[in-house]
Amino acid sequence: MPSKSNLKAYTSIDRKSKQVNRKRFTRNDCMGYLFSAPLILGVLVFAIYPMFAALYMSFQQTTGLTLSGNWVGWSNYTYVLQDPIFWQALENTFLMGILSVLFGIGLSFILASLINNLRWTFGKNFFKAVYFLPNVVSAVATSLLFSFLFFPSKEGLLNFVLGWIGLDPVGWFTNPAVSRFSIVLMSLWGALGYNTIIFLAGLQSVPRDLYEAAEVDGASAYSKWLYITIPYLRPIFGFMLIMGTIGGMKRFTDVWLLGGTAGNPGGSLMTVVLYIYRNAFLAAQMGLATAASYLLFVIILLLTTVLMMVNRRKDSMD
Repeated sequence: MPSKSNLKAYTSIDRKSKQVNRKRFTRNDCMGYLFSAPLILGVLVFAIYPMFAALYMSFQQTTGLTLSGNWVGWSNYTYVLQDPIFWQALENTFLMGILSVLFGIGLSFILASLINNLRWTFGKNFFKAVYFLPNVVSAVATSLLFSFLFFPSKEGLLNFVLGWIGLDPVGWFTNPAVSRFSIVLMSLWGALGYNTIIFLAGLQSVPRDLYEAAEVDGASAYSKWLYITIPYLRPIFGFMLIMGTIGGMKRFTDVWLLGGTAGNPGGSLMTVVLYIYRNAFLAAQMGLATAASYLLFVIILLLTTVLMMVNRRKDSMD
């Protein structure tokens, strides 16, 4: 039987040999890096470099064609923070984003719960397909569709229905007081199916033992939904909230198609990304646009961090 000193010697030798093998660059490692090279190169060229170039450009007065503009320091950030159009765009973005996220999560969870309780398998699959179908429609097609549905005169389908019950036509995309809520309705129609499918997957993963134990204790269907289903799906709620917030802060396509580059009517559809687009490609002020981009990046980062901290704190309390 080997002594303790021999065992220590064998152990040290084995550790040294493993360290040597780890440091050695094998042929498999070379092949792995070779196959990963196109992806790594693409990330460096199309992601990492533009990020640092935009950061450098945000301190310059430049059109963006080159990186050799006039250095202006924090002037671009100061101008953006003092621009009332930027704050109006931020307000519109927050309003439409918050309403889209809250109503989207709530409605999709209710729909997923109703579909999950169906005992008819064909009915479940049918409603899954029906509610997910708008998700495969592009944002451009969705905007064009709703521009006809929400046409401001009686020729619009929704205003035509309102005329049947004696109501005047509503300027869904022409009235500044209504246009932002119309965008929220349109975004709900487009994103409801995706959220519903995610919630359905989460509902089907809830252990049946929890429901059976609650039934033994005499819990009602509403109590099981409130005290078992919702707490069990808290990670999914957190994921939906974070992803919906990020997507809502980057709203551009629908407001650009329906409100133009001015965010009409009356600037009510002006969002931060549309503000960035105007400065970058219409006013040729790439320095201002990149400064606004990094301000938006900081806002999204702070919101995401706060939401993740709140979600983690609730999990730790449970």
